[in-house]
Amino acid sequence: MLTQIIDHAPYFRGLRVQPKDDDAMMERLLALRFDVYCVECGYLPAQAYPDAREQDEHDAASAHFCALDRREELAGCVRLVPADALGRFPFQAHCLGLFEQALPPDPRQAAEISRLMVHQRYRRRRGDSLAGVTVLNEAAPALERRNDSPQIMLSMFRQMYAFSLANGTRYWYAAMERPLARALARLGFEFHQIGAETDYYGPVAPYLADLRELEVMVGEAKPDLLNWMRSPLA
Repeated sequence: MLTQIIDHAPYFRGLRVQPKDDDAMMERLLALRFDVYCVECGYLPAQAYPDAREQDEHDAASAHFCALDRREELAGCVRLVPADALGRFPFQAHCLGLFEQALPPDPRQAAEISRLMVHQRYRRRRGDSLAGVTVLNEAAPALERRNDSPQIMLSMFRQMYAFSLANGTRYWYAAMERPLARALARLGFEFHQIGAETDYYGPVAPYLADLRELEVMVGEAKPDLLNWMRSPLA
């Protein structure tokens, strides 16, 4: 008997963006990053990007992903950054160090989740993070309840997961706030904190997830979500 695949992001389409083949989409992605990081949040100086496109030295080697809504408008973006020639990741330039008990994996099997963000129009609930995940513990008022913001992140995570499986990436690093880490764990993506909190676009700490462990945990708690993550991409 075939298992019915439940679509966990029916209103959004995730896809990988390859700069050499998708110049127009990459331009839209970089423009979204500029709007969020430079204009909305002020993490980076807008004057440093006269073309209103936020980009850095990691983009050329990164794998880029985005989510489109049903109008084909850009809803969110994220990238996976591999280790550099020295086996280091972007978060290591900002985080003070790892816990003594932390055992970093082979950098060739790891990548860092970076520039994860959702367009402001899909962050309308009280407590929504830049990743489009609500981090408040209390229930939002009825008028603020929306089901589309988590779908954006899930559609991109599904793309990253498929890419990681195909390219031998087993571990994901991420520098994030504790409330976001807890919110991701509730969705089935549990990252383990591996270092102290520091100020890196706000108070964040380095986290690490083993995709094989995630598969087990998600498979036990939300088997329909794991089946969808594993299903062939359109």
